[in-house]
Amino acid sequence: MTTQQVDLTDLAGPTGSRRLTGHLARPEGEGPFPGVVVVHEAFGVDDVMLRHTERVAAMGYHALMPDLFSDGGAVRCLVSTFRALRAGTGKPFVDVDAAKRFLTALPDSTGKVGVIGFCMGGGFCLVLAGKGFDAVAPNYGPAFGNLEAALQGSCPVVASYGGKDKGLLGVPPVIEETLTAQGIPNDVKVYPDAGHSFLNDAPNGPRPLRPLMRLSNVGPEPVSAADAWDRIEAFFAVHLKGAAPAA
Repeated sequence: MTTQQVDLTDLAGPTGSRRLTGHLARPEGEGPFPGVVVVHEAFGVDDVMLRHTERVAAMGYHALMPDLFSDGGAVRCLVSTFRALRAGTGKPFVDVDAAKRFLTALPDSTGKVGVIGFCMGGGFCLVLAGKGFDAVAPNYGPAFGNLEAALQGSCPVVASYGGKDKGLLGVPPVIEETLTAQGIPNDVKVYPDAGHSFLNDAPNGPRPLRPLMRLSNVGPEPVSAADAWDRIEAFFAVHLKGAAPAA
């Protein structure tokens, strides 16, 4: 597997980040391959998020994580990025679309593109589900506004949440009920032993905040994470690679 930084600025254009970078992980072997846009947590691009990107690539996808904080880091960009997420429009969505178009333009692309997101990135997945992707995987993603309306005409969704992530426990049933009512394939699961950010393989975020995060059930939970990754891999294989569903 190879990983490289790529410049997405031209694809973002005048309404995206003034300078947009991304981290591209390529799978081993012969293509063509589907693509997956990886949307990072609120802490931004870090080693944990880069390993998530590499893990997706190892599943057999071109995995590209655009840096939504390219214009000034988390301190300068976090508030405006969440403002766009709440509104369902704005620069971060342009940046994600730039990443999608980069993936589909690769010479060994199949043209299929999914999106996976974590924390803040999971929230973006919920908004993007009805915006031209082939499958989305929101992980402990917050929902703003009318989630039922956002999921109308959605692509297939595999969603994972933690039972100890009390602030988000109202989101999974809305996802499942809304998609099931439309006949849209979905796999929504809540893990009782997990909290927020349970898919991470190591603690991240500012070190002074980590003790408080642990007390708030934020951070790795390996058993739940292993099952969630297995579900994501199987779901993406069906909806991005055309594999037969498991019996």
